[in-house]
Amino acid sequence: MGTDWSEMQPLLSQACWDTLYMVGWSTLIAVVGGLPLGILLVLTDRGGLLQNVVANKVIGQVVNIARSMPFIILMVALMSFTRWITGTTIGREAAIVPLAVGAIPFFARLVETAVREVDGGLVEAVQAMGGNTWTVVRKVLVPEALPSLISSTTTTVVALIGYSAMAGTVGAGGLGDIAIRYGYQRFETQLMWITVVILAVVISAIQFAGDLAARSLHRRGGHSGPAPRLRLLKAREPGAATEPATAAAEAGKAL
Repeated sequence: MGTDWSEMQPLLSQACWDTLYMVGWSTLIAVVGGLPLGILLVLTDRGGLLQNVVANKVIGQVVNIARSMPFIILMVALMSFTRWITGTTIGREAAIVPLAVGAIPFFARLVETAVREVDGGLVEAVQAMGGNTWTVVRKVLVPEALPSLISSTTTTVVALIGYSAMAGTVGAGGLGDIAIRYGYQRFETQLMWITVVILAVVISAIQFAGDLAARSLHRRGGHSGPAPRLRLLKAREPGAATEPATAAAEAGKAL
């Protein structure tokens, strides 16, 4: 016998909230952990501001190993760690641990790609003005890569929604759990397809919002403050001797 809508609605509402809860927290942790890791991969690479080939190779290898592990295996491998962190291996809080651990290296590689696209001339301009590594990261690398970082975050969120559905197979809750327990095990085909439609709508909405934010930042130049002045200074470098006062003023403003 099929499940009527009055029974479906509370199940789907709770499942949607559980999915958003898991994905939201794991995305936050992935950004906090993956952003500095991705920037560090760039800084420690050959020719980087903190060049350290050994450290770069070690970090890169750890990231590659973590990324290559299938999520379902990662969940099982992290069960002891998850129980130590949350006190359980079942439920949405427990699912956040493997979701975040799996997303951090994924996001770090996306950050690395985004940061590598930043114009090296802007970095050189800040260094010429006496800026240290932290200044370069804060004033140039992150602001200039921001549109790409937004797109990277969107990609990570979409991937995490898929991972969260997979986590539902081991009792993590969310839409994946509903699809498995009711749609598959109880042969409630209608409910299973409703969860598929909900996931498609949520992913489409997130992708649209992320693309819109990235395009908006691109139209504004991908930054909010110092980068326009750095570009202006860079453009004036060949004729800097004719406008020393202006160049100095721009340098002071940029820093």
